[in-house]
Amino acid sequence: MAARFLRRACAKLSGAAVLLGGGVAAATVISSDDPASALKVCAIVPVRICRDSFTAAAMVAGEKCEHARAKHEVHLRGANRLQDLCFRNGGIYIKLGQHIAQLEYVLPQEYVQTMRASMLKCCPVSSYDQLCEVFSKELGKLPEEVFMEFDRVPLASASLAQVHTARTHDGVKVAVKDPDEVKEILHGTGFLYEAKNSEKCLDNFRRLSPHIADYIYAPKVYWTLSTSKLLTMEFMDCAEITDVNAIRGLGLKPTDVSKLVSQAFAEMMFRHGFVHCDPHAANMMVRLLPSSKKGIFGKRKPQLVLLDHGLYKELDFSTRTNYAALWKGLVFADANAIKENSVKLGAGEDLCALFAGVLTMRPWDRVIDPAIDHLLLEGTDADRLEIQMYASQYFSEISELLRRLPRVILLMLKTNDCLRSVNHMLLQGSSLETFVIIGRVSAKVVAETKMSQKRSFLARLSVWLEEMMVEARLFGMELALWLLQLRKALTG
Repeated sequence: MAARFLRRACAKLSGAAVLLGGGVAAATVISSDDPASALKVCAIVPVRICRDSFTAAAMVAGEKCEHARAKHEVHLRGANRLQDLCFRNGGIYIKLGQHIAQLEYVLPQEYVQTMRASMLKCCPVSSYDQLCEVFSKELGKLPEEVFMEFDRVPLASASLAQVHTARTHDGVKVAVKDPDEVKEILHGTGFLYEAKNSEKCLDNFRRLSPHIADYIYAPKVYWTLSTSKLLTMEFMDCAEITDVNAIRGLGLKPTDVSKLVSQAFAEMMFRHGFVHCDPHAANMMVRLLPSSKKGIFGKRKPQLVLLDHGLYKELDFSTRTNYAALWKGLVFADANAIKENSVKLGAGEDLCALFAGVLTMRPWDRVIDPAIDHLLLEGTDADRLEIQMYASQYFSEISELLRRLPRVILLMLKTNDCLRSVNHMLLQGSSLETFVIIGRVSAKVVAETKMSQKRSFLARLSVWLEEMMVEARLFGMELALWLLQLRKALTG
């Protein structure tokens, strides 16, 4: 039965693959600035889509047989097939694998762990001859001529690029990034765009969030050694953001790192409106805050290092403030605010509760529960099973929600998934402190927006009083958190 299903599925999907692949290939070749390279890439597009068809059919067939096999083995086999598909197709397929690695609350752990172990830094690499071709075309020299030292073996390889270590002729250690061929043609913006994003990100923190600007860092760009297809940056010798042992070895607390990550991205989303939309574990590192900027009594504090600035999204004023108001409503269990701002962001009145659930991974009754810990995820098997049950039960509604939402909000959902995964690995669950931070930043932005729109003294006073009430509620949450931690310490 499974074999018959597999043959039928492959026949149907392969036919669609040929039509779709041919159409995409023609459009890409015609519109490309480099038709020869475009034709080279598009020649493999139908092959990739056929691989998609076979892999999807094989995975479904495997799930059809689940009643006769151990669930773990079926999931693991499907995960390995998907991993192989992503490796063979490369490019954007690796991005898909990376995102699957962030969805521990939604997908079976076999898929998450398989993708997490392979997709973040250990992807297939380009040959050294291909790399030399890029260097010759971009800088007119081979890597060993441009640099005093150049490691031919990539330090890391991700979805759309690979990174090599090198040393400049004045002895500075650097990281050199070159792109996947698919990225060159389909994305076209190149590494200069990525470099400018990194500088704009830091400038936003200095201008708009100066209170934490010293705690956020991006590698220095060596502009004279960079082009749209080569990026030379400062080499960062730091701890990986989810390496708890390395973080503790620096004398830092994982909870402090988690709070800094939450603070940084809350500022980006709600205040800057310019958001790093690919903050998975391989794109963030942590180190000690430089000694010249230590706090009182020399307490060790973390500095967050942001890598890979290729995927940013700008939020216009209304989207940014509505998104802030939505998260304020979520943190404070304000059903009316959640519904109002979900509609403004495109979810519609009928799917606003589902939208809140997708954002928080909590059912609606928990989302609007006034308890201070109503959004916490414990990370238990029961939590995961509940979320997976809801995802399966409301699959068609979730599909409709994702169809409705604008692309910018879909990228916020992706960012949210990445941050949730990083915090989960740092804390082995979620933390009330994360939501206190999100609540404070979002509420502050909402208050500032209202204040800028009010002209009379009484209207401004009303906004100020509302802000003071919010601060009082946040203080209550922090006090409750402290008492919970104290009780845990005393009973632990």
